[in-house]
Amino acid sequence: MALIKLENVTLEFPVQASVSDRRKSSIQDLSVGGQLSSGQSGHLVVRALDHLSLTLGPGDRLALIGHNGAGKTTLLRVMAKLYTPTHGRVTVKGRVAPLLNLSFGMDADSTGYDNIFIRGLYLGMSKAELKKKADAIAEFSELGDFLDLPMRTYSSGMRARLAFAISTHVETDILLLDEVVATGDARFFKKANEKLESFAKESKLLVLASHSNKVLREVCNKALLLEHGRIKAFGPIDEVIETYAASTGGEAR
Repeated sequence: MALIKLENVTLEFPVQASVSDRRKSSIQDLSVGGQLSSGQSGHLVVRALDHLSLTLGPGDRLALIGHNGAGKTTLLRVMAKLYTPTHGRVTVKGRVAPLLNLSFGMDADSTGYDNIFIRGLYLGMSKAELKKKADAIAEFSELGDFLDLPMRTYSSGMRARLAFAISTHVETDILLLDEVVATGDARFFKKANEKLESFAKESKLLVLASHSNKVLREVCNKALLLEHGRIKAFGPIDEVIETYAASTGGEAR
């Protein structure tokens, strides 16, 4: 059973009291970032998420859309239980594979093969499961002999390939992704999309944050538009992309 349920979720980060009223006003006028407000203690806080309620189940493939600082990555981290909400409740049922930070569960001084096991264990896979899947993960990454080298010799695209390959071979119920699908050359980009589509067809739950409408349309069936940590629109992917394009004066490509 795959389930993510958010009930009136709010997440606030405290800000140092040295921010002046003048700077506070100028920041509040910006089109990026969360909302500045006073927390319960009276101190200045950034409200990254503001009273979000949402329920996702098997087969849902949710796109997270919004301006820089809208709360997309923060929401993914809340879903992954990496952040605890200031208010509200988060319920997650099922095994979760978060691909949010490519450095998590990876050791730069270890080889690619070693990192398959290191990150795999971090994601909750057993040693027996990893032994069975190591060859398939290596083949999918297309890194070849580089897997015998320390990961510090890899480019950012190579690290993304390996992290993506490991995460999408986990027997999981929920996959959380943050922009990494857009990393790499065009052929691997296509391969990664096909892998995500295959994952989604197995009635798993997928949440993807990306600025690429093309990727989101190919992979997702629903979308959530965030604006300063609030839900501005939620529904079918094409409708929400159109809403976002209209609000920014852009084109829904």
